[in-house]
Amino acid sequence: MRLHAIVRGRVQGVGFRWFVRELASELQLGGWVMNRHDGAVEVLADGADAAVARLRAALERGPAGAAVERVDVLDDEVPGESNGSRFTIRR
Repeated sequence: MRLHAIVRGRVQGVGFRWFVRELASELQLGGWVMNRHDGAVEVLADGADAAVARLRAALERGPAGAAVERVDVLDDEVPGESNGSRFTIRR
């Protein structure tokens, strides 16, 4: 299963990318997370359905200090690979 999402709210400067990377790695998901210029965080994750569902639920709450307003799940095709079984932070 693949998840492409934009997380909006107070999600930059609160460790959100590291939170996502650690959880995704623990769940053995491939993909990436990055800050967007508009203040949101973008996530692309691939893996087992149950693991992707757990990550999706975690995006709703984020780490301590975050204030997630909404998570927009996108249906579009994301160009490029998701990094296989590696999950990275893009700059």
